[in-house]
Amino acid sequence: MKKTLANLLSFKNLDVDEARVLIHDIAAGKFNDAQVASLLTIFLMRPLSLEELTGFKQAALELSVPLDFSSFATIDLCGTGGDGKDTFNISTLASFVVAGAGFKVVKHGNYGFSSVSGSSNVLEHLGYSFTNIKEELQDQLEKHNICFLHAPLFHPAWKTVGPIRKALGVRTFFNMLGPLINPAKTSHQLVGVANLEIFRLYAYLFQSENKPFTVVHSLDGYDEVSLTGTFKVATEKSEQVFSPSNLGLEKLREEEIYGGESIQEAATIFENVLKGKGTKAQNQVVLCNAALAIQCMDRSLTFKEAYAKAEESLMGTFAQKAFEGVTTTNKIFY
Repeated sequence: MKKTLANLLSFKNLDVDEARVLIHDIAAGKFNDAQVASLLTIFLMRPLSLEELTGFKQAALELSVPLDFSSFATIDLCGTGGDGKDTFNISTLASFVVAGAGFKVVKHGNYGFSSVSGSSNVLEHLGYSFTNIKEELQDQLEKHNICFLHAPLFHPAWKTVGPIRKALGVRTFFNMLGPLINPAKTSHQLVGVANLEIFRLYAYLFQSENKPFTVVHSLDGYDEVSLTGTFKVATEKSEQVFSPSNLGLEKLREEEIYGGESIQEAATIFENVLKGKGTKAQNQVVLCNAALAIQCMDRSLTFKEAYAKAEESLMGTFAQKAFEGVTTTNKIFY
């Protein structure tokens, strides 16, 4: 590790295999906490190369609990986190909206490390029981179009890294890895990223994988389409810059999408939106992100058509029924 740290501090990049081996060594507990913390800090201070990201992703998937849902067309909606904005759980809510619209979602998520409430925090608080048993997850996917993969159950190798990430309290390259290492390897992907550097990396990586994808970044720093200003969208077909007005939507204020100061507050917002009691701003930002995911699943749809499907799902309580279905399913199994 000393040699690796020295090379990285000298701005030398790892190749794909070096990056892959490094992750395997971290997972095997070959380094102490100080060394791992130093490594994470270095990657906060210098760009991550495409080769490094590719190697990290390969290793993480090799170390994960395998899950095969390849018989379905599936999508994951996930953000890198680390934007420091403390929004409510927009991508998680959008996932249930997409499921309610009839598309199959395999959502990969975790507890919040640099935010008050990650997707796992809010779902656990509201009664979702985590599992890595394929039969249970497939049952949820078949009956309710959605299942949730709690990252620690599928990436047990990271148990030694979790406390270090929590202690640091800032985004690390593990935030960047999260959306890339869904063990189900979904056929479609919508990812929100926290800066333009990561935006470009993800676009290059997904292009090489030859699958439908959408990468989004709000230029005021959000790892999702926040509608608080201009945002970029990259797909396998194009890269464009939009403002809310381009999509017929209103520009929002930051405080309108704030997630609160506790998991309880985040959960209350989550429930209100699902029940159709969210504010206009909360509904709009969830529906916009859901619409982009629906478009990713069906490129024949215009944004307006995809937004209408998302709105029908939310306001017609289909998203709420998907959520109630999987939480009830969990209670039956447990």
